[in-house]
Amino acid sequence: MGAADERGREQGLGVSALVSIGIGGMVGGGIFSVLGLTVQVAGAGAYVSFLVGGTVAALTGVSYALLSVRLPSRGGTAAFLDRAFGTRVAGPLNLLLWLSYFVMLGLYAVAFGTYLAALLGLPGGWHRPLASIVVVAFAGLNLAGARVVGRAESVLVYFKLAVLLVFCLGGLVFVDPARVSPAAYPHGGAIVYAGCLIFLGYEGFELIANAAEDAADPARTLPRAYLISIGSVIALYVLVAFVAVGNLTAQQIAQDRDYALAVAARPLLGQAGFSLIAIAAVVSTASAINATLYGTAKFTYLMARHGELPEHLAEPVWNRPIGGLIATTLGTLVVVNLVDIQGISLMGSAGFLIVFAAVNLAAAKLPGLRPAARAASRCGVVACAGCLAALLSYAAANIPKQLAVLFGMLATAVIAEAVIRSRGRTLPRTASHRVPDRPGRP
Repeated sequence: MGAADERGREQGLGVSALVSIGIGGMVGGGIFSVLGLTVQVAGAGAYVSFLVGGTVAALTGVSYALLSVRLPSRGGTAAFLDRAFGTRVAGPLNLLLWLSYFVMLGLYAVAFGTYLAALLGLPGGWHRPLASIVVVAFAGLNLAGARVVGRAESVLVYFKLAVLLVFCLGGLVFVDPARVSPAAYPHGGAIVYAGCLIFLGYEGFELIANAAEDAADPARTLPRAYLISIGSVIALYVLVAFVAVGNLTAQQIAQDRDYALAVAARPLLGQAGFSLIAIAAVVSTASAINATLYGTAKFTYLMARHGELPEHLAEPVWNRPIGGLIATTLGTLVVVNLVDIQGISLMGSAGFLIVFAAVNLAAAKLPGLRPAARAASRCGVVACAGCLAALLSYAAANIPKQLAVLFGMLATAVIAEAVIRSRGRTLPRTASHRVPDRPGRP
């Protein structure tokens, strides 16, 4: 490694910035907009459901840490799947993940618009214009580079964490033990189903992989970043759900499902508590949009380099993957303004579980792994598959129409990938496994 590369590493993202990107991706619209649905399904056991989803995320995080250190690239998940399975198999999976990003970004943006409109006293119709504005604004911020993104995430993430911790620590005083007692739990299946529903609240940790090439001393910082970010968010989510369930009945939370956390703050701080949590929701969703756009720009660049997307998206502008950022921004704006993302967000979790099962399998195939690491990756495959089965079972019994959305996403990924390959270039298998060091370098 030359002196210039050494200086680049020294000036790269440290543990704090990487953790901020991971937490920013996880603590986004999910905890604010899906908590009510989770409580509606799991009742008093909702905080256990967050532990279920967190366990799956932690197992998958081990696989991401192994792959990020062994195969650091700007493509993250796309690079891992391409290396393990080749682009013909990985292409549809990567395209499915990209479609899932549209869903997640749309969910974050609409949650942002809804909470901000409530804070400003604007009518409900303003939530979509506000959602569009925030997506465009953070797309512009991402043009400024990795270090600016890292600094912005540090400010946004730590503010929202401080607010949520105030809510949790203050709300513990008002918790009714009877409401959180195991005696009040529903059957175990409902708790597992709810854990699958909230999984979308954890998926953002994989954005750290997209920043692997920007990491300083990646062998040290990347594993720590995964461990700290996932562990911190599990603890936070369990505590938030525990306080929410302990302060309100399941019926109260279900009645105000879109504002469950804000409503749960009223016993502690009254209307001021509602406003404080609403502000935290605005900041949280904004930082999630920031982190997700940062990662997907690199993700789409690598897909285009491998022939899985139109190759003009791989053409660097100012030595940066601008095409992928613009394409992701436009796709998100379509979802925000034309699609009922409240309905398809549930199937977004299924899409991530499918991709994460493949990532765990890719990690399990790495040569020279320690037995414990390989076992963790294999457990991750089983855990993702089990959660997917539970989610599909729940959807078939309760919201069968949503299964058509998932199958539509899968069909779109497979068909679109076939069309792209038939009209564009197809890289040889060996070439598809070469990940460029920097945009613009062959």
